[in-house]
Amino acid sequence: MAAARDFRMFFFAEAIFGNEILQMRMKRGLDWNPKSKGARALMSRRHTTLTRVDAPATLRADAPSARPLRTPRVALDQSTLTNILLTIPVLLFALVAHEWAHAFAALKQGDPTAYELGRLTFNPIKHIDPFMTIILPIVMLASSHGAIALGGAKPCPVNPSKFRNYRRGDIIVSLAGVTMNLLLAILSAALFMLVGVIGHAIPGGTPVFAILQQMLQISVLYNSLLLFFNLLPIPPLDGSHVLAQFLPASIAVPYKRVSRFGLLILVGLLYFGGDALNVLLSPVGLMVHTLMRPVLPFALELK
Repeated sequence: MAAARDFRMFFFAEAIFGNEILQMRMKRGLDWNPKSKGARALMSRRHTTLTRVDAPATLRADAPSARPLRTPRVALDQSTLTNILLTIPVLLFALVAHEWAHAFAALKQGDPTAYELGRLTFNPIKHIDPFMTIILPIVMLASSHGAIALGGAKPCPVNPSKFRNYRRGDIIVSLAGVTMNLLLAILSAALFMLVGVIGHAIPGGTPVFAILQQMLQISVLYNSLLLFFNLLPIPPLDGSHVLAQFLPASIAVPYKRVSRFGLLILVGLLYFGGDALNVLLSPVGLMVHTLMRPVLPFALELK
């Protein structure tokens, strides 16, 4: 029986509803610093929650008590809704492409399981999992007032016993998804420049091309995020599969068993591991900066 490859996770903070922080810094040509206040809003609910600092006040007997900090809520204004509508198809395609890459790599390594089950396709319906793709993100968004969510696509079915070389096959299949996200991020940055050139040549189409650029910029961000998030060595993420192949069997076996608690670990990391998550995902900002900085001169203004 084919063993289902574990959940391919993605996560997003307030930035999934509004990339204004990153987009504004990009348009101004500023560096994307993962330690900055704006960057932490992209990464961590904790830092999003604790960003308000009141000015010191003189102590008085009749002074009003300090107002308690409230859990941040995402304002569903027109700009936020627009970002949601632009982000959903981009993120869905990134997830589908990630799973397709796993299925394709498995087939090339000798395992036709995913192909036979119809998973070697870009049809999103084949990759959507009702719980991980729809229910869990909605529940987490509702419980956190839109601040954080976790979800994933339907696990790609893989039978490692059919690989021509088990160790090499498992490493290649595990890295296939993140490799696809890397290629999509690079391609999105290149298309951002191309769309800018075309938009400047056809002034009448500037609004349409500006929206396309916004979607491509979102693609760079979230494909970079998926790349580094899936490389975290936390079972059952892709990085854990690769790491397990280099560990002694006495350690690799119990290490893989942690995957049964993987979802709980990831949820806990998102809610309580703000500082650790900022450090682990700091390469995301560097990659986005590296890809977008050269093409920003071709950005179109949406009027």
